[in-house]
Amino acid sequence: MDGLFIRHMFSNPWFFFSWSLIIVFSICVHEYAHARAAVARGDFSASDHLTLNPLIQMGPLSLAALLLLGFAWGSVPIQDKGSWRRTEQAWVAAVGPLSNLLLCALFGMLAATATRFLGQSPAAAFLFLAAQANGILFALNLLPAPMLDGWAVFALLIPAMEGWRQRYGSPLSWAVLVLLIATPLADFIWKAGAGIAALFLNGALRLWRL
Repeated sequence: MDGLFIRHMFSNPWFFFSWSLIIVFSICVHEYAHARAAVARGDFSASDHLTLNPLIQMGPLSLAALLLLGFAWGSVPIQDKGSWRRTEQAWVAAVGPLSNLLLCALFGMLAATATRFLGQSPAAAFLFLAAQANGILFALNLLPAPMLDGWAVFALLIPAMEGWRQRYGSPLSWAVLVLLIATPLADFIWKAGAGIAALFLNGALRLWRL
């Protein structure tokens, strides 16, 4: 069990349960944003995902992976995107990461407020961890991989990417997954997300000092 996320349940239960709760909530908000944008464009196949229920947004396998490995995923079925313009596809893809950026900002400001009034408290630590997690989800989901939202966003600028996805989607997704596991890419994403969270935290702390 060494190296697995679940070991933290025994060595650091506060981190284990805090991270698990934050990731479940953040993924559910992310997927809800996708569903809301898709339904607004007439794709009612996503209407069942207008919820924050993790069993619907993530499913049992993703929840189990979260508890065991520390990471998870969600998905929203979208059937009509083939008839959308590229701008619509990009927007429906982008709202997921943008919801995480918004949560990152919100939690960062709340962490600054908790620090201002409570000092280095468990509440402040939890809120900053939530900001970091959402910064990481924002950065991760913008990677240009067919399995992630960044692909549709970048395809707005590079139209040929849609053809690449149809021909090489699975190999490209696996290549990005290998890069995340076998290279410093995951560390870069983690540091980028933490850095975004720190910007919001420090900015809010400066406002409190005015």
